[in-house]
Amino acid sequence: MAAQLSSNWKKLQAQIKAEPSKPKPAAKPAAKPAAKAAAGKKRPHGVEDSTRKGKPPAKRSRPETAPATGKTKPRTSPKTMGVAQSSKLSNEAAYDHNGKGQMLPKGITPSLALWAEDHDISAEDMAQAYGLGGVATSTLSGGRAKVGAAAVGDTDAAASSAVTDRENAGRTPGLAVGKYIALDCEMVGVGADGRDDALARVSVVDFFGRQVYDSFVKPQAGQRVTDWRTHVSGVSARHLRLARPFEEVRTAIEDLLRGEDEVGGAKKETRILVGHDVKHDLTVLGLSHPPRLIRDTAKFSGFKKYGHGPKPALRVLAREILGIEIQGGAHSSVEDARVTMQLFRQHKPAFDVECANKFGPEPTSGAAKSKGSKKKRR
Repeated sequence: MAAQLSSNWKKLQAQIKAEPSKPKPAAKPAAKPAAKAAAGKKRPHGVEDSTRKGKPPAKRSRPETAPATGKTKPRTSPKTMGVAQSSKLSNEAAYDHNGKGQMLPKGITPSLALWAEDHDISAEDMAQAYGLGGVATSTLSGGRAKVGAAAVGDTDAAASSAVTDRENAGRTPGLAVGKYIALDCEMVGVGADGRDDALARVSVVDFFGRQVYDSFVKPQAGQRVTDWRTHVSGVSARHLRLARPFEEVRTAIEDLLRGEDEVGGAKKETRILVGHDVKHDLTVLGLSHPPRLIRDTAKFSGFKKYGHGPKPALRVLAREILGIEIQGGAHSSVEDARVTMQLFRQHKPAFDVECANKFGPEPTSGAAKSKGSKKKRR
């Protein structure tokens, strides 16, 4: 064993001697003590150290190139990154009721939407809480104003509202309707002198101005139209060729008021009805609605100053409050319903306060359940 080790050792020594001599790396460490010795000596004033001259630190090279690029400081980007991402998410993926078809207004993120759903907060109340304003409007040719049919402040949706609106289309398929709906009806004259009202068209829009329902209505049995009132109602004999029976339309509106929804087939709570002198519309429909769930722009105390009589006209409110002109010719029940909803939205807190003062605070679902449980215990 010892003989084998000695032979291997001899081979290794011979191999080392055979290799060409290389500069020893020990020269660099040797320079350190020399540098220390030179640093220990005092230099004459104005004489630069030769060891430091021409060797700037590597870290200085990066800030020297920064002014040439013109880039801003990297610290400013994280402050705005969250806002930009939230706005993109709110536009692309913020849906009410787990995405059953209703796009939430801009500014409401998916996480916020889920939180609102867990706490029984509707998309309409979220829009009001975040101050998203009224339904977008755009003025069309001829002095008529068209009220946007989609989310708040969305000018593209407002421009395409004429495309999305379908006359006499009935119930809009696949549209999830929220807590608030606005109703407007057009009437024709029946009877000997044409002074009695008969339903000829009915339209419903949701909180965001989207068309929920629109239909022309056939006269009921025994009714004969003696005055079409086309210059006001916009309805003529040709519109009734494809009109729906009165009972069918009445049932559809009643389902909407009761809270029934096509999407998912689920029934929600009774909806809040918005209208202008809406009692007259309910009368021709043969329907009723709880007074505490009605928001009437003709009876709102904040709008009385705009009326020369007991009730201000809708066109006056549209001009004075919204700055738009409507009803320049024949009326459109879809347009009137949108304007009514926009008036309500812009003054929703005041409407709610007035309703609470008149009828008391609205009972919560939790309070109703607790009362029911107490009755059962008794």
